[in-house]
Amino acid sequence: MALAIFDLDNTLLGGDSDYLWGQFLVEQGIVDRERYERENQRFFDEYRAGTLDIYEFMNFSLQPLVRNPLARMRELRSRFLEEKIRPIMLPAARDLLQRHRTRGDYLMIITATNRFVTEPIAEEFGVDHLLATDPEFEGGRYTGRVAGTPCFREGKVERLREWLEGSGGNLAQSWFYSDSHSDLPLLELVSNPVAVDPDETLAQHAEQLGWPIISLRNTGR
Repeated sequence: MALAIFDLDNTLLGGDSDYLWGQFLVEQGIVDRERYERENQRFFDEYRAGTLDIYEFMNFSLQPLVRNPLARMRELRSRFLEEKIRPIMLPAARDLLQRHRTRGDYLMIITATNRFVTEPIAEEFGVDHLLATDPEFEGGRYTGRVAGTPCFREGKVERLREWLEGSGGNLAQSWFYSDSHSDLPLLELVSNPVAVDPDETLAQHAEQLGWPIISLRNTGR
């Protein structure tokens, strides 16, 4: 059984769930609009530039889970899925997942976005497993800290290796689809790296190495 791995934001989704979650919390009055929008945009820009400090970002992004009742945050998450995520779940992404599913591949989403946000999205896509950055949860509440290694850049490789060791899986004939140059460590590890609607840096890298470049937004590409 081959492993087919997919990045989530701007790959299977026509947008960034982490950024949209922050904007949704602003709209719902859960966080201070001016400060949160400023910081959310700063972190998003740093991510695209390849300079993001993942621990600083997680300390910022997990605070709403710490400061608000969990039942309320779960209710908001359900609305977020319906109002913000379903409209950007790309039909071509669903088709791609189904092609791998039909072949008998094991489907995995691997994402830096935290598990609280991404777990219902992964369930909606019907993948077999989700690797995401895990918020620490103790005594029935979120602490605002990260549990284990953030699933970001080289951390994706570390988390995947841990999962492979625990599951007995391997990367023979494996696939990884991503839009971002931050995923180059994992793209360079798999048997079949694929750039999906890639950023400029990844597009240049893929062209130099002869990797496939596809679009899940422009279905004619």
